[in-house]
Amino acid sequence: MLLETYRRTGADPPFGDPRRPHGVAMEGWFWRITAAERGVVLVVLAGINRDRAGRAWGTVGLAAHPGGFSRAIAVDDAAAVDGAGAMRIGSALRADARSVAVDLGADARLEIALEAPGRWPRRAFGGLGMAQAIPGLSQYWHPWLLRARVRGSATVQGREIALDGAVAYAEKNWSNGGFPETWWWGQAHGFGDDGDACVAFAGGRAGIGALRTTATALVVSAGGELVRLVRPLQPLRVGVDERGWRFSGRTPGGVSVEVEGHANGTPPHLLPVPDPAARRHREGAAAQHLAGELHVALRRRGRTLFRGTSALAGLERGST
Repeated sequence: MLLETYRRTGADPPFGDPRRPHGVAMEGWFWRITAAERGVVLVVLAGINRDRAGRAWGTVGLAAHPGGFSRAIAVDDAAAVDGAGAMRIGSALRADARSVAVDLGADARLEIALEAPGRWPRRAFGGLGMAQAIPGLSQYWHPWLLRARVRGSATVQGREIALDGAVAYAEKNWSNGGFPETWWWGQAHGFGDDGDACVAFAGGRAGIGALRTTATALVVSAGGELVRLVRPLQPLRVGVDERGWRFSGRTPGGVSVEVEGHANGTPPHLLPVPDPAARRHREGAAAQHLAGELHVALRRRGRTLFRGTSALAGLERGST
C-alpha cells in the first residue's frame, strides 16, 4: 500500500519498473519505427489519461514520413493496462512488450512484432537517473526499448508500407499534470553501418510545484557504451532554439558526449498532446520533425568511441 501511494506521485524506487502503471493523470507511450534504407519513419503515440473525476480516456495517434501524414483520436472507452505492460485503448490500439497494433481506419493502420529487443538494462534507475525516485516531478521519462527488429507492415493513405527489418524504439512518459509548459525531445536510429546505435533525449521547463528549472535527460547507446546524462543532477549543456538541438557533457566515467540536431528545413508534423483533466487534446502542441539530421560523438580521453549521423532523426519542440 505504501509503495502504491508512493508510485501515484509518479516516482519509482531503485530497481523499480517504470513501465508499470502509476495511476497518475497521464501515462504516455511512444514507439518510433525507422526503416533507414527506405527513408521511412512511422511514429505511434498512445496515452491513458484520467479526467478530474478519475475516469480513464485514451489517446492514439499515427504519423508517417514521407508524405506528412498524421492522425490522432481521443477514445472515450476505458483504457486497460496490466502490470506486464500490455495495454488496449478501445479498438484503436493494442500493444505489449513484443507487439503494437493500431487501427484508426482503413487508411491508417499498423501491425508489427518487436523481435530481438534491446531493452534498458537492469540498473537501479532508468532514463532519469536518481530523479526517477523523486516524488511529484512535473514530468517523468524512460526509454525502455532502445532497439528491436521489426516484422510487419503499415497502411497509410492507401499505401502499403513493408516494415520488415526496420528498427524500433519505445519510451514512456507520465505525469500528474500533463505536459510541461515547454519541452524538447528527440530520438534517432539510422546511423549508417551501426544499425543498433540509438540516441534519445527529453527535457523542458520542469520541477516540483512552482519550482521550475531547465531539465534534460540524454541517453546514447553506441560504440559499446550506454551513457546517460541528466541535468540538473549532472553537468549537461543544453541549447534548444531556432538554430537546433544541442547538448554536450561528460559522464562520471569520463565519456564526453556531443549531440547536435537540425530540422534542415523539413516541415514538422503537428501532433496533439492530451489535456487529461479536460478530457481533450491540445491540437498541434508538439511540432515534431520526423526526418531531421542528428550528429552524435562519444569520446574518452581524446579517443573517439563513436561518431555518426542520422538523416531520419525525430526532433521536437512543444508548448502548451
